[in-house]
Amino acid sequence: MACKCKGCSEFVAPMNALWEIYDGIGAKADVVAIAWEREDGKIFRYDLPIPQRLDPKAAKQVSYVVDRIAKFIVWSAGGWKLYLAGPDAVVQPVAKAYTPKGSRKFDYGFFSDLYGRPVEAVVLPLKKMPETNETLTKVKTVADGCRIGFDLGASDFKISALNNGKVVFSKEFPWDPRNNPDPEYHYSKLTAGLKEAAATLPRVDAIGGSTAGTLVGKKMGVASLFRAIKEQNPEKYPVAQDMFFRVERDWGVPFEIYNDGDVSALAGMITMGKKGILGVAMGSSEAVGYIDPSGALTGRITELAFAPVDFNPNAPKCEWSGDAGVGAMAFSQQAVNWLAEKYGFEFPADMKLPERLKVVQAAMEKGDQRALKVYVQIGRFLAHAIPWYNEFYDYSSMMLLGRVTSGLGGDVILETAQTMLKDVYPEWAEKIELFVPDEHFRRLGQSVAAAQIPVIKKTAAKKPAKKGKK
Repeated sequence: MACKCKGCSEFVAPMNALWEIYDGIGAKADVVAIAWEREDGKIFRYDLPIPQRLDPKAAKQVSYVVDRIAKFIVWSAGGWKLYLAGPDAVVQPVAKAYTPKGSRKFDYGFFSDLYGRPVEAVVLPLKKMPETNETLTKVKTVADGCRIGFDLGASDFKISALNNGKVVFSKEFPWDPRNNPDPEYHYSKLTAGLKEAAATLPRVDAIGGSTAGTLVGKKMGVASLFRAIKEQNPEKYPVAQDMFFRVERDWGVPFEIYNDGDVSALAGMITMGKKGILGVAMGSSEAVGYIDPSGALTGRITELAFAPVDFNPNAPKCEWSGDAGVGAMAFSQQAVNWLAEKYGFEFPADMKLPERLKVVQAAMEKGDQRALKVYVQIGRFLAHAIPWYNEFYDYSSMMLLGRVTSGLGGDVILETAQTMLKDVYPEWAEKIELFVPDEHFRRLGQSVAAAQIPVIKKTAAKKPAKKGKK
């Protein structure tokens, strides 16, 4: 299953793993069906064709692939109940993984917390498997009135103010949410920023937000922004989860909040006039958003930082989830860090990831071959991920953004991925456009895009009272 590309000998490409299974299918095929149910009965289902007869070794290999697919779907769509159909030797180990002590105990705990109910896994006959059932939300962006938009990141947040479409205020506010265990810190920081933006407007008609982390409606789920609260001050975690409801009550105006990845894809649609966009932001972690071909949001959580992109069980592990080969280890500052150390960079132990990225970026500007290897490898990872992501998202454009993609290194990532797509995945090279946002997008930003989401309620003008007869 390992990729045969030069420089990728240790990488196990997901599509290669699927193709190896397909190659074993003879005249008759069996099917393994995988589905996750989330809020309001929404379902995402994926069917994997497999050989009808599997010896124990082949069954174990197929089961591993099914495990990777089930994990990808739950981090893509979300879910509290896993449905599986297929040979017991394949599906039973996957069902057992999603238990408090199973191999997917991190995922079990995460989604149990997110949905407020224990994750379940059931094995069913194929004919009883639920079908895909998702609700799309069309978002019509508007820029009328006096609006504020914010974008919450791990190291800073940005707030913009618009007056009838004109940006009159835009500022980045540094903060350290991941290491603060008091939810009042997060709330007070955001509130102070909103008040500063509001001071530049004659009034506030609407507020729109973009945030890292998972959302269920306007309730924050499990998020790295609140990690210290979760770990050090868990009794206050429900307060943190309700922060956006508190902001909405404070301001008393139309308020909307979306995942930062979805807002980045929405910004791409606004500025580029494209639909069917998968936006991949390579920052402190990997943030991904999706706008479908009709220009709608799907309601999926799309937290692909924890979704597998490398099927090698010995790939670098995510320090939070403990799983190997996930998106954060391929498309983020974390990826830059472990690759840089692999290729000979040495960093002080107390140097944080953003500073380490700057060191690698500076080295790249000077033509350092070690830095070049870092960005080439990320480009290779991306080329393998593009068709794999397309298994779960119907997209024709992939937009790259985030600090890792800035400068010469970003150019290398883009060029490497495009070249490798043509060589290894020519079908997808023709189907999918890979691009970096233009200057218009950079000026717009996610905070400005978020500001344009809420709909301002129009108050009907009162008709003058009719004069009575004299």
